[in-house]
Amino acid sequence: MPDPSGAAGEKTAGRLPGRVREWRPEGPLDLLGTLAPHRRGTGDPAFRVEQDGTVWRSSYTPEGPGTLRLRLIGTVVEATAWGSGDEWLLDGVPELLGACDVPEAFEAHHDVVREQVLKRPGLRIGRTNRVFEALVPAVMEQKVLGQEAWRGWRYLLRKFGEPAPGAPHMRVPPPPGVWVRIPSWEWHRSGLEAVRARTIIGAARVAGRLEEEPSERRLRSLPGIGVWTAAEVRQRAAGDPDAVSVGDYNLPGVVGWALAGRKVDDAGMLELLEPYAGHRYRVTRLLESSGMRPPRRGPRLPVRDYRSF
Repeated sequence: MPDPSGAAGEKTAGRLPGRVREWRPEGPLDLLGTLAPHRRGTGDPAFRVEQDGTVWRSSYTPEGPGTLRLRLIGTVVEATAWGSGDEWLLDGVPELLGACDVPEAFEAHHDVVREQVLKRPGLRIGRTNRVFEALVPAVMEQKVLGQEAWRGWRYLLRKFGEPAPGAPHMRVPPPPGVWVRIPSWEWHRSGLEAVRARTIIGAARVAGRLEEEPSERRLRSLPGIGVWTAAEVRQRAAGDPDAVSVGDYNLPGVVGWALAGRKVDDAGMLELLEPYAGHRYRVTRLLESSGMRPPRRGPRLPVRDYRSF
């Protein structure tokens, strides 16, 4: 029988020995939906999903590199970890899967939101407690298509990330000291121009202070970090249910179309989300999962060829 206390111990997970913890969430849990924001494209070297819904995620923890495998067995999460960061990762499983989230305090004011709450009762907002690790890909995604940003993320992790413990085909996101030393030509090959590279390097130099205080004020005090990037980081690292990605290319259209039947700008989006103060990010996640989008007018933006930079 699973141990609801979540005590960690040494077991064997298939052919790979690892440290195992079992944790029983209070209420339903959408494992993949809760973890999806941490995935940077289908080819993310630090995030993998198996056909049975098992999720693998690598991270550079305060104790060193580690890999976490999560699978839902009935109502119990079985977590297996490898590497010097294994215990830190296992200790953080409840927070990662939304144990500190309080969706019960949320009240839907629109039918479409109410419908999504009923359809996805296990969707929770978790937190990684790894601020710099969330900041790097967020900076990469500034003002470009996701595919373009994810291409750079894949390139740099495969080039500078070490093999993930227990899953050597994956890569661990490098620690701040490695990002500082990446040569300019490698940034260029990844598709990142000098501005975004400088933002990441500057954040890497103060990463310790960011981990101590991941507030919006502290994040936005860094050159190159605006309201959109700060929100994206807080959503993932701090599990902030109210952090709205103001400045997003698509989000105002999604919110406006779902809640008012029309496209709006950032100001209009914030006005529509005002009744959900404290849970505005939760609402945007629910609306994005609804599939409601304004009709597309005009061609899609092309993915830029980094060789033209």
